[in-house]
Amino acid sequence: MMDMSDLTEYRQQGVLRDGTPMLIRTVRADDRERLVAAFHKLDPQTVYTRYFSFRKELSATELGRLDASDFDRFVALVVTLGSGTDETIIAAASYIVVATTGTSRRAELAFTVEEDYQGQGLASKLLATISDIARSRGIGRFEADVLAGNQPMLSVFQRSGLPMTRKSNAGVVHVVLELATKTARGPGAGQA
Repeated sequence: MMDMSDLTEYRQQGVLRDGTPMLIRTVRADDRERLVAAFHKLDPQTVYTRYFSFRKELSATELGRLDASDFDRFVALVVTLGSGTDETIIAAASYIVVATTGTSRRAELAFTVEEDYQGQGLASKLLATISDIARSRGIGRFEADVLAGNQPMLSVFQRSGLPMTRKSNAGVVHVVLELATKTARGPGAGQA
């Protein structure tokens, strides 16, 4: 079980499926240039898949969240290779709390994995880690909108072991993941 007492210092060493050492950690204010560089390395189709539009830059609001991360309403994790001035961001996951009803809170979830590192299990590792953080913060449910053609991300959610429902509308799949429990998933389970 991970230590949730100080998420500003959260770090988890690991390796990619190909054996490359990597680090999952919380995003920091000094990551601004690394995030911009990582965004500029993304293929246009990856940008579209993540943001549902073609764009050339991260917005000021998105970059401003680096300074606003409170580890309660907004949490962002990055996966990095290297260290010091050579540290490079290759993936990210974040959630932002969108609603609270009674004791239940829900958050919107988002992922980005640089193309050269897709298929290395990063989204699954990030989902497991950010789910643990969310549970420790009283988040009961994640929601995500995924383009229907983004089968790899939909598969990550399906294999997560989290109870899942999904609804499709106009080429977008709205996924709801329940964080309270983890269950074994079978093919086609949880589809709506």
